[in-house]
Amino acid sequence: MSKFSFIALFSLCLSFFCLSCSKDEKEPGEYDNWLARNNAYVDSIANLAAQGKDNWSRSLVYYVPQGYADANPNDKNLYVYIQKVSAGTGTVNPLYSDSVRVHYCGRLIPSKSYPLGRVFGQSFTETTIQDIDEKTEVPALLAVNENVPGFCQALLGMVEGQIVRLVIPYPMGYGASSSNSSIPDNSTLIFDVKLVRVYYRGEKTDWR
Repeated sequence: MSKFSFIALFSLCLSFFCLSCSKDEKEPGEYDNWLARNNAYVDSIANLAAQGKDNWSRSLVYYVPQGYADANPNDKNLYVYIQKVSAGTGTVNPLYSDSVRVHYCGRLIPSKSYPLGRVFGQSFTETTIQDIDEKTEVPALLAVNENVPGFCQALLGMVEGQIVRLVIPYPMGYGASSSNSSIPDNSTLIFDVKLVRVYYRGEKTDWR
């Protein structure tokens, strides 16, 4: 074997070895340490709300899922965290038995592939909720009491036209064992929400 052939063969073997090693190395997964990362995210928002920074506040969730009724009300996971983005024009809050029309975008906390958080649901096609074309976009119709507890509690404090950002800890969302196939267990839910219209119980919910 010539010197050149030996070097070429050695280089090929070395490349294969390096490639094999790189495949065997465990790359960090999208949802590694997911519970800890979600708890840390909620902690950061809870601290902002406690200090009244950046228009963040918190609201205790009154309609709590079974299994959390005896939890300590000081537990940060029993609150929904609400950032007021813009004021509304309405003066009345929806009731638990009412229905509403809302625009919304729901996403997870930031992760490796999604620095802004993976979007798992959205009612509009524009980039942000502030850019919605009200003439063409039809807001989603929701029964207040059929939403996850944190979302429900936030709606109870909103008025028509108001835009908020919500951070919902996983116990007030889909819990430790999510029933939603697009949302991992123990996921904090982040929502941008605009309350467009409130329908009282029994009122027709036709749009326009």
